[in-house]
Amino acid sequence: MNETLITPAGLTQLVETIDQLRTIGRREVAERLRLALEDDANPGENADYQAAREEQLRLESRIATLERRLVEARVVDADPTNDVVDLGERVRLRDLGERRPAAIRARRLVRGRPGGRPRLGEVAGRPSAPRPTARGGRGR
Repeated sequence: MNETLITPAGLTQLVETIDQLRTIGRREVAERLRLALEDDANPGENADYQAAREEQLRLESRIATLERRLVEARVVDADPTNDVVDLGERVRLRDLGERRPAAIRARRLVRGRPGGRPRLGEVAGRPSAPRPTARGGRGR
């Protein structure tokens, strides 16, 4: 099981999305299926019915993916007092070569992907070495 870190706000958004897909999304697809069957008695030859069935499969796949992500989620809160980059914290980066700051959101960093800097868990104020990028070069 892969653990997914998520903020409390991200968890709320994930639950709301799942609920919306389960209710509104399923209702809309069911209505499309019903209308397609009313138009033609043979579902095998009905293009509208086939398209609605494919949409239903995509919807159910999306719901299953989000539910799996919900099960694997671990809610983390940012602790601004620990001097460590946590999920959801705003950090300030400085390119030591150019000495100009750039702001990013730490929540956009993805655990396990190369090139994301600063990495979750790095200590504030401590310069970190350039990281390898996805193309094999060195990060800035």
